[in-house]
Amino acid sequence: IIAYGNPMRCDDGLAWRAADQLEGKFSSADVEILRTHQPAPELAETVSRSEAVIFVDAASGEAGNGQPGEVRCAQVGLPQSPARFSHQLSPGAVVALARQLYGASPRAFSVTLTGECFDHGESLSPVVAPALPVLVARIQALVQQFLLPESFPPDSDKA
Repeated sequence: IIAYGNPMRCDDGLAWRAADQLEGKFSSADVEILRTHQPAPELAETVSRSEAVIFVDAASGEAGNGQPGEVRCAQVGLPQSPARFSHQLSPGAVVALARQLYGASPRAFSVTLTGECFDHGESLSPVVAPALPVLVARIQALVQQFLLPESFPPDSDKA
């Protein structure tokens, strides 16, 4: 689980809070939880050692990312064109880099909660705070699907 965002920017820190709530819910031998400010090239090595990876982030309400408080889960696709080298990559670019550098092809999903307030501060907005348990439950269910392969056929896009 890769939780990313800025915990000092209100709703942008919700992934770190979800990671805190998920800590200890799974065996550390089965699930590694990372917190970072943004997806970066350095994550490709970690992703390459995984059978599956879940990227967790706050989405902005712009560009059709849902209404504040809405949880979304989607399979991460590989980018159509090579990623430009940057300190910040999309989840798909991190997975593509893991494939290119290490020959790894883990299943990858993005689980987002649409935020409302990205101002400076440490508190979640009133619409996002009650949705955090829904986000955590969705991630837990997805992890369980990965840990119990019979409930998650390899070719299934269901998440």
